[in-house]
Amino acid sequence: MQELIVIATLSARPGHEAVIKAAVERIVPPTRAEDGCIRYDPHVDLEHDGRYVIVEAWRDAEAHQRHLATPHFLELVKTIDGLADIQILKLNEMR
Repeated sequence: MQELIVIATLSARPGHEAVIKAAVERIVPPTRAEDGCIRYDPHVDLEHDGRYVIVEAWRDAEAHQRHLATPHFLELVKTIDGLADIQILKLNEMR
């Protein structure tokens, strides 16, 4: 098993910055409580208003897959649908 790092970038479309920020803030506590979640840290891009970057670390890819099926993640997806551009990077440490 190799730790999985995920970098999720959510760029709010104009006028939806507050909705995206609130949705990101809501998902943090339940995600951090998940089995297999090592790190789940939201950040604000200092050079781009409305861009939020979440740095995640998961015990393994399976833990992340379970996260994607949780009610709080599905609610995030529903809330931000069409309101943000999303980029997801999935990484493993180079060895």
